[in-house]
This record gives sequence, C-alpha cells and structure tokens, in this order.
Amino acid sequence: MYRIFAALMLLSASALAQQTPTTTGIVTTPDVDLGYETYGAARPATPVIIANGGPGLSHIYMLQNDVWTRLSRNRLIVFYDQRGTGKSQRVSPDAPFGMDAQIADMEAIRARFGFQKFDLVGDSYGGLLAMAYAAAHPEHIEKMILSDSAAPAWKDIVHILPDVFPDVMEQIAASQKSSPRTDPDEGIRNHFRMLFYSEANRDAYLAGAKDLGATPKVGAAVQKATRTLDLTPELPKFKFPTLVITGRYDMNVAPLTAWNIYKAIPGAKFVVFEKSGHLPSYEEPDKYVQVVDAFLTQP
Repeated sequence: MYRIFAALMLLSASALAQQTPTTTGIVTTPDVDLGYETYGAARPATPVIIANGGPGLSHIYMLQNDVWTRLSRNRLIVFYDQRGTGKSQRVSPDAPFGMDAQIADMEAIRARFGFQKFDLVGDSYGGLLAMAYAAAHPEHIEKMILSDSAAPAWKDIVHILPDVFPDVMEQIAASQKSSPRTDPDEGIRNHFRMLFYSEANRDAYLAGAKDLGATPKVGAAVQKATRTLDLTPELPKFKFPTLVITGRYDMNVAPLTAWNIYKAIPGAKFVVFEKSGHLPSYEEPDKYVQVVDAFLTQP
C-alpha cells in the first residue's frame, strides 16, 4: 500500500510541477536582469509578489504542486528570481548582494507592474527579505504572509536539524569529504531530505523536483552581506495585517522562530500546520490554499 501511495504521489507531483505561467519577462536594472513569471490575471483582488527562500535558490522549488496556480484563480501572483539565481543570472561584476540591493530588486518588480499596493508573501529566507522590504516601503504593503520564515536576524533562527538528524548530517559530511560534489543541486537536495514531516511527501517532492536552481555562491554572498542585519526593532512598527505560518515539525526554522515573529508584530495571526515540516504548502496543500486565500480575501 505504501508503494502504491508513494507512486501516486510521485506521478501527481511530476504532473503538477509542469505549471504554465501566464506571462514571463525580464526587468532590467543597472545591477541585474530580473527574470519573473506571473500566474493568474489582474483582478479586483490585490496582487501578490512572492519572495522565495534560499538564499541562493530560484523560485522553482515553490512550484512543485498546484498551490499557487489555485491561489492565482482569484488574483495576479508574481514570482521572480533573486539576483544571481534562476533566470536572473546577468549580474554586474561589482553588484552587491546585501539587503538594500535585494529590496531594490523587489521594488523594481513592483514598479514594472505598477502596483501601488500589493500583498507580500515571504517563504523561508524570503520572509527576511519580505520583512526588510516592508520596513523600507510600508506604503506599498496591503498584507503580508510569512511562511516558515527566517527570523528578523540570522542569529535568532532556531535551527535544530543537527539535533534531529545527526545521522543524516554525518552522512552528508562524509559524502562531501570523500567525493566533493560538482553538482550545485546535490547539496540542496541533501538539505531538502530533512525538511519534511512525511517520508512519502519527501520522496515524491524530490522525485518531481528535477532542478532546485541552487547557486551556492550567491547564497554565501547574501548570508555574508546580511550577517549583522537585525530587523527586530522594525516588527512592532508594522501596521498592515500579517499572517505567520509554521509547520509543527519544521526542524530547519523551528516553530519558536515563527512564534517570536508573531508576538512581535501587532495584531498578527498565527497558524500551525500540524502535519508539516518546512514546506506546509507541499505537505498540506488544501489547508494551505484555504488559509492563505481566506487571509488575503478578508477585508
């Protein structure tokens, strides 16, 4: 029975991963050509911009099922690849990778579409970027969703993978020592092995996600440039509705991180996905669609 279920999950994930964007394009700035793609169409509902996780990943990891295409039935949703990743590979040699540059990139995407107000979703590291943009440009934010978000400072992330997966961590370290990897995706795929509540979901996800768009050098550059950043004082200033989401079994960014963010933002809402790790949008997709759509739709 498990094998049948896993096979069905694999086929479903593979089929749903072939999502077709409504439009694609490039926003050219002095520093970088930013690749974007949209889902849905302009409607009365507030549009959404997504800040994906990483750093050093393209947004493709978020499109391994149909959650965002389902959510785009009622609104325009814009994904873009952060500088140096995915389809945003053209970066000037002296371009910075700090948070000011990341904020400027998101602002360029917003300006391209002419959004005066938009809803901002930050996933994992993208939550840190979302908080930074919201602090710099609160006038453009209608609502914000932080999904298994990084803390407002790297030092405050509750990261317990080494405590929960010491065997896997040792296997990964031994593999890297004996055979240094040449495929940049190998490292992130090993990391993703530890992000799921369900083994079946893990196996289906990794089988369906043929390329996670990893660019380790970019990830390292972003972390180095933002290592002393601390947005904690900004959170109490947020006046827009905010939803904080966490998977109960997220070992990558433990729920305490989400809880602390929720407590720091006035009037924020907090939702736990009880059968999820770091990717509740994949492990509990129906609930994720219902929770996100209800939050974005409510007045």
